[in-house]
Amino acid sequence: MRLSRYFLPVLKEAPSDAQIVSHQLMLRAGMIRQEAAGIYAWLPLGLRVLNKIEQIVREEMDRAGAIELLMPTIQLADLWRESGRYDDYGDEMLRITDRHKRELLFGPTAEEVVTDIFRASIKSYKDLPKNLYNIQWKFRDERRPRFGVMRGREFFMKDAYSFDLDADGARKSYNRMFVAYLNLFARMGLKAVPMRADTGPIGGDLSHEFIVLAETGESAVFCHKDLVEMPAPGPDLDWINGDLQPIVNQRTALYAATEEMHDEAAFNALPEADRLSARGIEVGHIFSFGTKYSEPMKATVQGPDGQQVPVQMGSYGVGVSRLLGAIIEASHDEGGIIWPESVAPFDVGIVNMRQGDAACDAACETAYNALKTAGRDVLYDDTDARGGAKFATMDLIGLPWQLIVGPKGIAEGVVEIKNRKTGERHTASLESVLDGLTKNKTA
Repeated sequence: MRLSRYFLPVLKEAPSDAQIVSHQLMLRAGMIRQEAAGIYAWLPLGLRVLNKIEQIVREEMDRAGAIELLMPTIQLADLWRESGRYDDYGDEMLRITDRHKRELLFGPTAEEVVTDIFRASIKSYKDLPKNLYNIQWKFRDERRPRFGVMRGREFFMKDAYSFDLDADGARKSYNRMFVAYLNLFARMGLKAVPMRADTGPIGGDLSHEFIVLAETGESAVFCHKDLVEMPAPGPDLDWINGDLQPIVNQRTALYAATEEMHDEAAFNALPEADRLSARGIEVGHIFSFGTKYSEPMKATVQGPDGQQVPVQMGSYGVGVSRLLGAIIEASHDEGGIIWPESVAPFDVGIVNMRQGDAACDAACETAYNALKTAGRDVLYDDTDARGGAKFATMDLIGLPWQLIVGPKGIAEGVVEIKNRKTGERHTASLESVLDGLTKNKTA
């Protein structure tokens, strides 16, 4: 993509009402634009990141055996009355009446809808287990929408819902999602720590939040230091028949709690060297809630003994749009965003230091075409802006690599390559830099 033809409305200063780093940088980098309180238009740069995060989530859900569908954003109020949650959910539910006076709502979550879909189609235990997921926009009418995508009213979310015959099967489904979450967050360059959590209005007696440590995090967290350094389990697992409980046990055996669930005495019982207290951001939440929805909504299957049994259910959420904010909160500096390569909007930014110089233009075109041919996402700054402004923009938007082409370097047969994460720069021939960027995704 040539910057001269792209839509990238960067700002020199963040609006005064942007309170946290991710909100400030997303606005400055031209990723989002506020349309109403807590409601944002996703501009091209932000949408590219959102799509990459969504795809990682989708791949890990598919790998773990979940099946994607798409549910409506507008839901029937009657379904929520069946479950008993319509009046309990509170003012954060946006209630709607259509022209026929039917009561509807803009879905904040989808337990009722997916249960209705399940009960209409699955009648026998032989068709279990099932895990259905969707990735879609949801709405929660926050009283004080703030912090950009970290607490907006409209948000992009993945919800998965498991259905099992008994508690043992439900635990296996829960474990699959637990492990899948460890993998998907690791692929985004995040160290997410699972912490026992309050189930809240979702219900149930088993729940974990996945918390990303960040200095600007919204809440205090307390955990064993080993949890932060544990590597992700990786994709090479037997997702269908394998026993994932040891992986879950390895994480849950160590102390980890948000401030709402914190036990000061238990934490202080750890050796001081093993204690970690920090700030954190919730990026995912998983629940096992038994028959909370299947019983009132009569979602039953015929068991092996011929009797009708309400299915055991769980739900598993990931804030896809919220993850952008969390990644930025965990990975930035005073210059701007530092994207992990897996979710960066572009892999490489090409900076032409003297647009209109024949040698510089030719070298940039060579690099641009070679990188595109190799399948790398490239943003080529071919504008006539000053070099300092180009550098500032590249640092602000956080592309992992900057390839800098100037007349002096070209005369000497070299270009400069900069690693955004480390700040390291070195010069080399254009050929060797391109070889590194195209073959090994490093330079």
